[in-house]
Amino acid sequence: MSDPSTPGATPLGRIRIVLVGTQHPGNIGSAARALKTMGLSRLVLVDPSRFPHAEADALAAGADDVLAGAEVHASLAQAIGDCRLVLGCTARSRRVALEEQPPREAAARAVAAAAGEGEVALVFGRERTGLTNDELQLCHGAVHIPANPDYSSLNLAAAKCSRAMAA
Repeated sequence: MSDPSTPGATPLGRIRIVLVGTQHPGNIGSAARALKTMGLSRLVLVDPSRFPHAEADALAAGADDVLAGAEVHASLAQAIGDCRLVLGCTARSRRVALEEQPPREAAARAVAAAAGEGEVALVFGRERTGLTNDELQLCHGAVHIPANPDYSSLNLAAAKCSRAMAA
């Protein structure tokens, strides 16, 4: 029998949150805290500017285990190479031929894929620019979070995308 705390042992254990090019270490800590709050534990970082970092530790506020278990990869392709389903979160429509889904539909799709014993990645981009078109092309679908079109930037922890995905 597998240990439920082991990644991949349960459907939620097969869902990883991937942060690409994070510039502010506090955002990594805040994301770790949001993950833990929603019952997720797999944090994957792609080319973070500063990690590990004291600010990430401080803002994790009790999610130190999530930070300690974080994987760091040089590229998005490496971080998602074993995934059956990869969903890229984007605040705006792009000229990339991807099926766009609202958060609830994407959450159902992610949970179903994870329940089928597939590895799932939810990918979030840089604070200022999000995911590039090339990065989105590595995804199977896009999650579009409705927001003010004049200012659609959401802090990951505040957006609670991880909550929508875990629902």
